[in-house]
Amino acid sequence: MQSVAEARARILAALSPVAEETVPLADAAGRVLARPIAARLTQPPAAVSAMDGYAVRACDARAGARLTMVGAAPAGHPFAGEVGPGQAVRIFTGAFIPPGADAILLQEDATPGPGDVRVDETVEAGRWVRPAGLDFTLGDTLLMPGRRLRARDIGLAAAANHPWLTVRRRPRIGILATGDEIALPGDPLPPGGIVSSNAHALAALVRAAGAEPVVLPIAPDDAGAIAALALGARGCDMLVTTGGASVGEHDLVQQALGPQGFVLDFWKIAMRPGKPLIWGRLGEVPMLGLPGNPVSALVCGVVFLLPALAVLAGLPAAETATQAATAGAELPANDGREDYLRCGMAGGVATPYQRQDSSMLRALAQADALMIRAPHAVALRAGAAVRIIDLAALGI
Repeated sequence: MQSVAEARARILAALSPVAEETVPLADAAGRVLARPIAARLTQPPAAVSAMDGYAVRACDARAGARLTMVGAAPAGHPFAGEVGPGQAVRIFTGAFIPPGADAILLQEDATPGPGDVRVDETVEAGRWVRPAGLDFTLGDTLLMPGRRLRARDIGLAAAANHPWLTVRRRPRIGILATGDEIALPGDPLPPGGIVSSNAHALAALVRAAGAEPVVLPIAPDDAGAIAALALGARGCDMLVTTGGASVGEHDLVQQALGPQGFVLDFWKIAMRPGKPLIWGRLGEVPMLGLPGNPVSALVCGVVFLLPALAVLAGLPAAETATQAATAGAELPANDGREDYLRCGMAGGVATPYQRQDSSMLRALAQADALMIRAPHAVALRAGAAVRIIDLAALGI
């Protein structure tokens, strides 16, 4: 069996970013930047006032001095003249500092009079002045490719005068649930059947990662039906299947997809939950076969699918981020499979749930994190250091 790290590395090495597209700035949040963003202007374009007050010459602005008022400079309306000896211009935050002035006298440090202003606090040259280019200058590289754009990045791109950005298009992920026993929520259940949750959960996971899910109809346990429905993934950047990956059913997947060009890379992962996992390629489409068990499918989605989606979107290849925590209970020694234990969190303490049955979706929905236990990990006492995957931080 493949280790989790080996399997993830092989999956990520087989993927490459999707194509670029240009979108309006307003639609770029959450997308991955594909081209550098360089400043198309200097910001600020000239020296501006950082505060409301008076533009003055520092050599004149000594405590007790009276300066003649010669005009005003609201933001967006520069003073047309220049500040000469013994003069001052009323100015407001963001307004261009008029020629001749080299400092701002704060309004609370001055007493205005009829036609003049008295300096109550001495001003030093450069005080409350934002020089031209304080933030960035024309041609500066502000954002590099491979960055998921956040609200503050959009603000920076807007300030740099970019109405359009070149980003990676959203990866399209085909999702195919298989099994005679499953039915969509709200549909009549077959004898001995259950409601299908995997396709909906995985679609939500895909959306949370900034990709587009393409949910295909449920495929019964029939090679012809699986093959026909899998063809719906043509044009997708990846096909994700659930079910049909366990020991007895693995041959069915190969029988169904082999004539369609499916090539198996590996099968079976040394992890719990999620041992039966398939990775290969259906023609030109990468294919990830997840277990049919709902908790196993989602945990494998976190461990393997999320990093794969990141690579497709143009982000650097990396494993799902983990954090340090403290064990809230004793932990027995582990066997040869890497464990992902659903647990609650309180003050940095992770306490695994007593029951870890991989069919229990409610426990997964209530969990704050997945605690990771390495293969053959030794028994730990409560209070020992552990690693967790913060589910809320992933947006899932």
